[in-house]
Amino acid sequence: MHATIPKETFTFFNNLAKNNDREWFNTHKPEYKLLESKLKEAYNYLGELMGVHDHLEKAKIFRIYRDVRFSKNKLPYKTHFSGSFSRIKPELRGGYYVHIQPNNQSFIATGFWDPNKEDLLRIRKEFEMDDSEIRAILNDKKFKSTWGNFVGDELKTAPKGFDKTHNAIDLIRKKQFIFSKSYTDKQVISNDFIEDVNTSFKAIRPFFDYMSDVLTTNLNGESML
Repeated sequence: MHATIPKETFTFFNNLAKNNDREWFNTHKPEYKLLESKLKEAYNYLGELMGVHDHLEKAKIFRIYRDVRFSKNKLPYKTHFSGSFSRIKPELRGGYYVHIQPNNQSFIATGFWDPNKEDLLRIRKEFEMDDSEIRAILNDKKFKSTWGNFVGDELKTAPKGFDKTHNAIDLIRKKQFIFSKSYTDKQVISNDFIEDVNTSFKAIRPFFDYMSDVLTTNLNGESML
């Protein structure tokens, strides 16, 4: 099996951005459903490739309908297509995200978007105790060339209970542990896009192995599972 992102994806979402209302969408819904099935094929193909080197739950494809209940933006439809892959818990931590959007706004992301309070404290305590292993991973040449540095939210100062002069304070301050990689429209519709995404996700593995070990053990290295 080989699947690609259809080039019609960008045309449809550009048109939807100009006509983001129910009347237009209902008229063009058959067009979207056909497109959606092809995009799901591509995401499932990616899941098969990733399944060779990781243990994943089923891909989660996000709906096109926006939840406008608590948003000032009342437009009913998303102007992108996205899906995520979760690793099998509790042993394996971390997740993958693929976002397809026209005008060179597509990207993939991986890492820890919203760690709970307990996990965040455990990660920070690990960095406080020894930051050498995480820095070796982040500074690895292959890893850095694929993913660069962390993106995401962080505190302006030290979290409560941590020394703001600690040599790992740059890591301890972080609230999210995310990596992101951007793609142009041309790259997304190329024949090797899905394979490139798979290769990029495979390169995150040393980070996931480290974080999974941290989050399933206590500070003495004893398993909490």
